[in-house]
Amino acid sequence: MSDSIEPTATTTSGGGQMESFVYDDKIVRMFMLATFIWGVVAFLVGVIVAAQLAFPQLNIGPWLSFGRLRPLHTNAAIFAFAGNGVFTAVYYSTQRLCKARMFSDLLSKLHFWGWQLIIVAAALTIPLGITTGKEYAELEWPIDIAIAVVWAGFFGINFIGTLIKRRERHMYVALWFYIASLVAVSVLHIFNSLAIPASFLKSYPVYAGVQDAFIQWWYGHNAVAFFLTTPFLGLMYYFLPKAANRPVFSYRLSIIHFWSLVFIYIWAGPHHLHYTALPVWASTLGMLFSVMLWMPSWGGMINGLMTLRGAWNKVTTDPVLKFFVVGVTFYGMSTFEGPLLSVKTVNALSHYTDWTIAHVHAGTLGWNGFMIFGMMYWLLPRLFQTPLYSVKLATTHFWIGTIGILLYVMSIYTAGITQGLMWRAFDQNGTLAYPDFVETTLRLMPMYWIRIIGGTLYLGGMALLGWNFFMTWKNRPSKYDEPVNQAPALTKDYTDPQNPPSRLSANTDLGHKGDVWLRGNWHRRWERLPVRFTVWVVIAVVTASLFEAIPMFLIRSNVPTIASVMPYTPLELEGRDIYIAEGCYNCHSQMIRPMRAETVRYGEYSKPGEFVYDHPFQWGSRRIGPDLARVGGKYSHQWHYEHLKNPPFLIEGSIMPKYGWMETSKVDFEGIQAKINAMLMLGVPYGAEIDTAPEIAREQAKLIASELAVQANDPPLAEIWDTKMIALIAYLQRVGVDIGNPAPEEAEGEE
Repeated sequence: MSDSIEPTATTTSGGGQMESFVYDDKIVRMFMLATFIWGVVAFLVGVIVAAQLAFPQLNIGPWLSFGRLRPLHTNAAIFAFAGNGVFTAVYYSTQRLCKARMFSDLLSKLHFWGWQLIIVAAALTIPLGITTGKEYAELEWPIDIAIAVVWAGFFGINFIGTLIKRRERHMYVALWFYIASLVAVSVLHIFNSLAIPASFLKSYPVYAGVQDAFIQWWYGHNAVAFFLTTPFLGLMYYFLPKAANRPVFSYRLSIIHFWSLVFIYIWAGPHHLHYTALPVWASTLGMLFSVMLWMPSWGGMINGLMTLRGAWNKVTTDPVLKFFVVGVTFYGMSTFEGPLLSVKTVNALSHYTDWTIAHVHAGTLGWNGFMIFGMMYWLLPRLFQTPLYSVKLATTHFWIGTIGILLYVMSIYTAGITQGLMWRAFDQNGTLAYPDFVETTLRLMPMYWIRIIGGTLYLGGMALLGWNFFMTWKNRPSKYDEPVNQAPALTKDYTDPQNPPSRLSANTDLGHKGDVWLRGNWHRRWERLPVRFTVWVVIAVVTASLFEAIPMFLIRSNVPTIASVMPYTPLELEGRDIYIAEGCYNCHSQMIRPMRAETVRYGEYSKPGEFVYDHPFQWGSRRIGPDLARVGGKYSHQWHYEHLKNPPFLIEGSIMPKYGWMETSKVDFEGIQAKINAMLMLGVPYGAEIDTAPEIAREQAKLIASELAVQANDPPLAEIWDTKMIALIAYLQRVGVDIGNPAPEEAEGEE
């Protein structure tokens, strides 16, 4: 248990014993410092990857290439910067809303250090190419287990324990959103991370192809919902009224806002997969619920901004309120744009373009970032018990950050719309107006330069925050004052007040009951029952998830099989793992949509049955380079070899990193057997490969290397058969070819 002061013997008129306690602000200071440090890392890496798009020569070696740094940037921004910001808010506000110290000081410390170790593990493994290849869920299985233990175990028990031992009977709205975040993220993380380990740092998801895509975007969209939205709404509901010194605008709107988001959000993920091999019913259902999300989301925005009624004069002088107002405004903009992008006709233009990137950054930098900055500036003088070092610097940070966001997102919005229009453009003869993908890339360069400027300004704002942070800390007292708070313990003999009478007159009994229900007293009862409240949140999240997932997995027609589609050979599987390790999915999609512009450019559109052996799926979410779904057999081994070594040599203007180092990096052939064994456990029907995978891989590698040597008229190239270069070429030559092959039975009949 915590180290709070022992209860006194005093009793209150309510029957509860008066208890004394001290808040644990040390853990809040620790999380706030971590928020700043990881924010600098996330934004610095973001500027680097932005610069790599404009200046490809900044891709240095295997560890500092765009494909490896981009997922490091997203993980640092989401789980390190935003995650620690969430914990700062939760640990500060929960104690005060519950009038109780956190349930366990030990769990608080285990949570803090466990989370930081997870972030360090991510910062080490992702640049080393140790990744699952699933966006926002790249961390391998040992780290996934650690996340479950730290999040659901240390954090979950500590938070729920604090709710149970609270001294404030009714849970305030911020706590509802924290509960939803705790529950939903636990469910999302555990089920999306189910995998079969092949080794200590390599695993394959239990889902494949279409079903893996469905689960991934059920997770991916709701990671945004329950890690980057609901906890920040809890932050908003606590810190915005505190900063404005005004009560929340509408209690009833809070109830509608909360339960609508919890139930509706979980359905929306499939809208990320419009026009893909996912069944139409699933993506359409995701679209419908995404459109419905607009109203409850704006309910939250309105509740936040209207809380400032009577306090708008403070916004002009208080940088904290400036950050909060712009942050909530970005929330409103993002939650309008999200449903818009889910509409099929809009998604047909926006998907795979930088438009989605602009949307995500508007939410992360504008909504999450500014809410964290506002909270930190409000907390600094309170946690360090001294005035903020410089209000002027904080205001300067606000303006630099705002200008940086606007430059960043407006340039990338422009880039995204440009991409979408150029990809689908046809000339008057009915042929593609821009047949070479690189034409689009070259057109975007000015926008990429502006993006770098915007990101650098945002990072510069962090530097100002850092100086303010440091100087405020430096001016702290030699010893922090730890005031002793007192509140009566809750008693069990509490009786809920009777429901108010109906306000209606000439109505049916049902109308009277409806009016009483709408006044929210039933919810007031739930607010004093944290365990029951949490159970209802679990029911809402799990029920909505199962309604979508069960048909996807049980109805066979969702993924019709194709007889000619065969498992990857051992060498091709190894090459696929190299493709994933290099983060190629960050730039290339493997999903041709049934649109004329795409079938003319890339070939036959993708079918669900093509991906039944893809653990994980590799459909991608962005096209910095062309789609690769039909790249197999399109080019010679020599073309792939030259392209991987020096992309601009073959394609002038290419911004793809150079992978010449693969020519000397050796494949662990013996380790391939464990990967085949893992695939067998997943139901992939291998034959002779069961026991002889290394030998089969070596034979195919030698064949490809010898063919490469002949094509290049360079006999020494036959000696690089045991390198990653050959394994990757083997995979690329396989992608998308099975659909055009005869079924095994047909092939035997021809013999």
